[in-house]
Amino acid sequence: MTDLMQKPETKILILATLAGGYAGADATGQSHLDYPSNTYILPVMCPVMFPPEFFIRSFERGIDGILLMYSGTDSPYKVEAAGTAKLINQSYELMKERGIDIRRLRLAAICTVCVKPFLKEVNNMHTLLKGIGPVSAEIKPQQAEAQRTLP
Repeated sequence: MTDLMQKPETKILILATLAGGYAGADATGQSHLDYPSNTYILPVMCPVMFPPEFFIRSFERGIDGILLMYSGTDSPYKVEAAGTAKLINQSYELMKERGIDIRRLRLAAICTVCVKPFLKEVNNMHTLLKGIGPVSAEIKPQQAEAQRTLP
């Protein structure tokens, strides 16, 4: 009976650049270190590829926290550092408009061997989500319904 009473596990999506965050995640795995099992890692070339609406749709579809892990100013792409910061700021504005806590979206510079910073970011997001709960409580019902009817 207690299993039915437990809160549902929140979901963390990590968009990890191949040149930074993904390599940091790989180094963490090679070190045989654990991080929360509610974490899903998606390797990407550059986070600037994703429009701000991507993050909103992700939240509306059940992702509770998103970490953008990139190599920061060490990025091989000139547009990445400034472009990603601009993307995050645009996303924060959309999140505020929809009543979504902006702490659910974080940007972190992770290098290719940054095991401790990788673990710190994931664990911090996991702890935050345990405290604030699933994003579904923040999304206005009419917005969620409108998103379900879109193709």
